[in-house]
Amino acid sequence: MNISLLQNQNIFSNSLTISLIGFFVIGFFLIFGRKFKFAVQLERFGLPIAVISGIVGISIGPYGLINILSKETTNVWSNFPTPLLSLVFATLMMGRPIPNINGLIRPIVNQFLLALSLGFGQFLVGGLVVKYLLSPSMETNPLMGCLIEVGFEGGHGAATIIGESFNKLGFSDGLDLGLAMATMGLLSSSLLGSFFIFVGRTLGISDTEQIVDKTDNENPNLKIGIFSDLRILLINLGFVGLAISFGVLILNLLRYISNYFGEFSKEVILSLPVFPLILIGSLLIRYILEKTNNTEFISNLLQREIGILSTDLLIFTAMASLDIATVLDNWRLILVLTIFGLIWNLICIAYFAYFVFEKYWFERSLIEFGNSTGVVASGLLLLRLADPKNISKTLPIFTSKQLFAQLILSGGFFTVLAPLLISKIGLDYWTEICASITLFTILVAFFFNKRFSTSYQ
Repeated sequence: MNISLLQNQNIFSNSLTISLIGFFVIGFFLIFGRKFKFAVQLERFGLPIAVISGIVGISIGPYGLINILSKETTNVWSNFPTPLLSLVFATLMMGRPIPNINGLIRPIVNQFLLALSLGFGQFLVGGLVVKYLLSPSMETNPLMGCLIEVGFEGGHGAATIIGESFNKLGFSDGLDLGLAMATMGLLSSSLLGSFFIFVGRTLGISDTEQIVDKTDNENPNLKIGIFSDLRILLINLGFVGLAISFGVLILNLLRYISNYFGEFSKEVILSLPVFPLILIGSLLIRYILEKTNNTEFISNLLQREIGILSTDLLIFTAMASLDIATVLDNWRLILVLTIFGLIWNLICIAYFAYFVFEKYWFERSLIEFGNSTGVVASGLLLLRLADPKNISKTLPIFTSKQLFAQLILSGGFFTVLAPLLISKIGLDYWTEICASITLFTILVAFFFNKRFSTSYQ
């Protein structure tokens, strides 16, 4: 059948119906594709099926080699990362017991310090790149200094919200560039992260690989039946919706209260994303259920599967809906920011892996690389590939850290505050502030662990 003829007949251009049908078809393949032996082998080598699907989506998109998907379809998909990321945050704390932080305080503090170093360092690197490396011919705007952190750590959801602030501050291209940076970060995180997993397994760096191989077949008769009990499924979906509703309610309450604040405070609150509040809602629901001994209503398996599917769909839709035209129009700017953002992430993580982390440095570094380059969903995906049994205990460390870090960076307070402060105090002063915070955080991490180590010798 002639594909161009089908497009001329506009069969693929019913943006809502066709996009939703395609979305559910892709979801079906992502669910059952991971059960195939070939897909499992690919994931063992560090290449997740979501990334493969995303590459296929780019290839058949409006700018791909075979133009099956119309621009209208991918435009609809471009709105999906925000609700999908909301699902990821809603299941993040609810699908597992609240971690017992006894004995984990030091790892959590170290992970938190790494997150702060990465986030403020991205602001620092962005400011330096905009000031000293980008040529005037690129029509540089000081607000471009925010793009690495907004795109890499904040992702598509934060880029969409911060894009409105960019527009108000006279940076009309900020939204498109933020979304492009978010997609480039997601691509970099998935592809480089997959490469790191492959190298780690080849060189035997991962501490959990041998243990995972021994424990993979502990329950060979265990069957996963997501739809076996409709009642449990609906209850778990209801809890997820409740966590999201909590976040939306608190956000709207904050916005209502902001009417009584000054203009600057109001602008900050109106720019806040909902994700950190959804994470708090997820933790609160889990805490109430544990305190009332009603955790039997929560299926850890279903919550995990909802989170995994949302992660896979987020990666696919973000990659498939990439506006290649925007990337090509600003390819030098995006390439320079992406390269220097990745260099900083790798240097900072390597420092913590060598000087700060002790046990399971590979897994703890990997999840933070995914989170700081392609948002939390990407970090969870990489950890799932590297440590599916959670032998390293990285997941409770990361989720505990995320409760604090998410409120500050990755779409939190300072992500929202950055463009507003740059417009008021200038890029130079903002970059100096971020340099001071970054250096202070790195030194605290070094001396905190040095003192901790010597006290137990």
